[in-house]
Amino acid sequence: MNLHQFAETHEVTNQPPSLDGVNLYRVDLPLQEWSQRYGAGWAQSRIDAYGALAGGPLMAAGFLANENKPVFVSHDRYGRRIDLVEFHPAYHELMRTAVEHGIPSLPWTDPQPGAHVARAAMSYLHSQAEAGSGCPLTMTFASVPAMKIQPDLADIWLPKILATQYDPRNVGINHKGGATIGMAMTEKQCGTDVRANTTRDNPVGSPGPGQAYELVGHKWFCSAPMCDGFLTLAQTEKGLTCFLLPRHRPDDTRNEFYIQRLKNKLGNWSNASSEVEFRGALAWMIGEEGRGVPTIIEMVAMTRFDCMVGSSALMRQALTQAAHHCAHRSVGGRVLSEQPLMQNVLADLALESEAALALTLRMGRALDHLQDSQEGRFARLVTAVGKYWICKRAPAMINEAAECMGGAGYVEDSILPRLYREAPVNSTWEGSGNVQCLDVLRALSKEPGVLDALFDELGDGHGDKRLAGHIEQLKRAFNDTSDIQYRARQLTEDIAIALQAKLLLEAGNASVSDGFISSRLGSTGAVYGALPRGVDVAALVARSSPHVG
Repeated sequence: MNLHQFAETHEVTNQPPSLDGVNLYRVDLPLQEWSQRYGAGWAQSRIDAYGALAGGPLMAAGFLANENKPVFVSHDRYGRRIDLVEFHPAYHELMRTAVEHGIPSLPWTDPQPGAHVARAAMSYLHSQAEAGSGCPLTMTFASVPAMKIQPDLADIWLPKILATQYDPRNVGINHKGGATIGMAMTEKQCGTDVRANTTRDNPVGSPGPGQAYELVGHKWFCSAPMCDGFLTLAQTEKGLTCFLLPRHRPDDTRNEFYIQRLKNKLGNWSNASSEVEFRGALAWMIGEEGRGVPTIIEMVAMTRFDCMVGSSALMRQALTQAAHHCAHRSVGGRVLSEQPLMQNVLADLALESEAALALTLRMGRALDHLQDSQEGRFARLVTAVGKYWICKRAPAMINEAAECMGGAGYVEDSILPRLYREAPVNSTWEGSGNVQCLDVLRALSKEPGVLDALFDELGDGHGDKRLAGHIEQLKRAFNDTSDIQYRARQLTEDIAIALQAKLLLEAGNASVSDGFISSRLGSTGAVYGALPRGVDVAALVARSSPHVG
């Protein structure tokens, strides 16, 4: 008997073709439509080019960067303390590509209408390839409004922050071709209650904005500790104050900034998050003394927007993978994506993904038009509403998408486990769900015109009786202020769904808007895949599928 005839035990069939190298922009019709709708039509070729990178070399780099986590090196081989974090070359490839294409800088260097939308679209594509590198990219982007508060420091730092050159060298700012910015606010004893911080300042000379101080204290979370500078908070005689703390002093010696350890996180593996101590670390005051929270909130608002972008991106990539798998996998002799119950699930996931994208890019348009008072008030509210709702929806949505793929969605060869691990970070980072919902109440009750701006945006329901009824119910809910904090999550959810429904209606795709409104404003099941009868599931599945192979 010739045993070699049994070397091949079976033929591989009923498996989807590879998505490797696909242009993530070209397979995403909703992204194409919504980015153009909100003013980024001029940037479509730029976004398209990044879609090719995200689906090709950056996707491959994302897997490598997660398989090779950053490593903390406390001392060199001679015993000198160096406090370095070493990254795999794939991480640097991700960072370099994003910086060179302007993801941390585009709206500031080319502030034309649609710039925030274009930048968000590219970040959305980048995050589908690898979300961990988004942390330093986001903080660098978001640092600009805060830095501008202190012009003398901005003159030194902004040219490097806005440069499209990635320079990972561990040298002082004067020698850098480009700089990245991190943030360190949270301490052990206070979490989000930053006013309970204990880090103290000592003025080196004359006190005041723009002046040098030495900081002593700790930070329980310092993200991206190899950044060139960090916005941080410390207590002064007048209260909590914002500072810029560089990794190196002006004489190029290392600052008294000590990494204690890297965080062992659920996800976000390619990014280094750390615990640090300041032992007389040199830093410069930004903004008015005692006004640290209002100063750094300029940065936090932008990072919260990027949480919306990031969670929307994770959902889209999960949907892309699930829809592609189901379009090529047969069960019982019939393709999965043509089977009624799977169509119900995929269509529901598609509605969730597109509604998240629509609200996110609508927020981007508001950032592009902050000089308009209506848009400014909209942005103030939706930063918290969108950050809460979209980030909350992501984990369950990604879990359902993984289930569409069966066991193939559960193994690490797939990107789905990484997307699922990554999803919770955006709902926790920059203020958890309760923090966002209380901020919604704060904006609506204490900031003039915000409540009016919300209902001006929502209008009368745009001819849809279901949405009109929901809006009226929302108005009644805000008129009743009893136990309003207790109801803050429900109110925030109702605002988010109303805004998403209104945006989808405005866009004019009836299959999308009717499917969303009939399911989100109707009495349907509590899990994905329980859409009511009459929804055009075939059209929704076709709209969301990547059509590859």
